[in-house]
Amino acid sequence: MLIWVLSDLHLAISVPEKTMEVFGLPWKDYMQRIERNWKDAVGPDDLVLIPGDICWAHKMEEAMSDLKWIDALPGTKVILKGNHDYWWPSSKRLKEMLPPSIHYVYNNVLNWNGVSIGGTRLWDSNEYSFDEIIEQIENPLEKKKTKEEIAEEKLQAVKIFDRELDRLRLSLSQLDQNAKLRIAMTHYPPISHDLKDSRTSKILETYNVNYCVFGHLHNVKKNAPIFGEKNQILYVFASADYLGFDPLMLATV
Repeated sequence: MLIWVLSDLHLAISVPEKTMEVFGLPWKDYMQRIERNWKDAVGPDDLVLIPGDICWAHKMEEAMSDLKWIDALPGTKVILKGNHDYWWPSSKRLKEMLPPSIHYVYNNVLNWNGVSIGGTRLWDSNEYSFDEIIEQIENPLEKKKTKEEIAEEKLQAVKIFDRELDRLRLSLSQLDQNAKLRIAMTHYPPISHDLKDSRTSKILETYNVNYCVFGHLHNVKKNAPIFGEKNQILYVFASADYLGFDPLMLATV
C-alpha cells in the first residue's frame, strides 16, 4: 500500500462561484488537474490523506457533491477538518453520510492496514510566522478588517490554539504504538518552516509520531527551504497549489 498526501483541494463543485480560479493562472483548471494527477498516481489499494480545506460548501448536504467527487477517485481517503470546511458536521453525521471510500480523523484515531492516524486542525500560533516564505497576493474575496477586529482575532486565536492542543493530545493518545507507521494530520503547520521546537512538535514527539502532514499555507515561494525532518519526525507540507495539484507519495507499507 502506498500512502499519499494532498491538502487544500478547495473544491467548488457545490458552490462554483467560489472557485479558486479567481486567483489566476496558478489555479487554472485546478480541479481537472487534481483529478488527472490523482488517477495517474494513486492505485485502488492506496491511502490518500487530505489534511483540510476540502471544499467551499457551508452545509453537509451541499458538500456531498464534492465528497462524491473525491469518493469516485482511486484509493481510500482520510480527511481532516480545515479552517474553511464550514460544512463539517458532528462525528455522528459524518459516519452516517460520508461516502464509502472516505474516512475522517477528528478527536479520534483511524487504524488502517498497519497505519495509525490521528490529529486535529490546530490554529494560528504566535510561536512562528510564515511571512518570509509567502508571496503576498491580495485575496479579491477577502473582507478588510478593522484594527479592533484584528486585535480581537488575536485574543481568540490564543484560546482556540490551546483548545486544539488539547484535542491533539486526546487524539494522539489513542495511536497504536505497535503500528508500522504513526501519522499525525494537522491543517495548520505544527512547527516553523525552519523547524524550531514548538509546543505542537513536542506533543508529536511525546506520542512517537513518524510523519506529520499539513497544508493551509498558499502562495509559498518555490525556492524557500521549508520543513523536513526534526527529532525523527518528517514534517510534510502538502498544499495542493504548492505540489502542482499532484499527490505526494509519503510512504510504502
